[in-house]
Amino acid sequence: MTGGKCTLANTKSAIKMIRVAGRRRMRNEPVRRALKTHVKTAVQAIGGRKDTAAASVVTAISALDKAAERGIIHKNNAARRKSRLMRKLNKMAAG
Repeated sequence: MTGGKCTLANTKSAIKMIRVAGRRRMRNEPVRRALKTHVKTAVQAIGGRKDTAAASVVTAISALDKAAERGIIHKNNAARRKSRLMRKLNKMAAG
C-alpha cells in the first residue's frame, strides 16, 4: 500500500481511492488464489476417479458462487468457469 506521497494522483480523493484499492486487493487476493486451487483440484480429479471428481467440482462451484456473490469476480466469469468444469465432468462421465 502506498502512503500517498509518491503517487501519481493529484487530489485527496484519488489518493484515498488508491489506498482503498490496495486494501481491497489485499483482501481479495487470497480468495482468488483459493479459487484457482479449487478449480485446478477439480480438473485434476476429473482426470482420476468419478466419485472424487464430482465432489471436488461441487466444492469449486460453491467457491466460485461465493466469490461472485461477494463481488471478487464477475458473475459471468463465475458462470463461464462453472460451465467449463461441468462440461469436462460430463465428458468424463459419458466417456
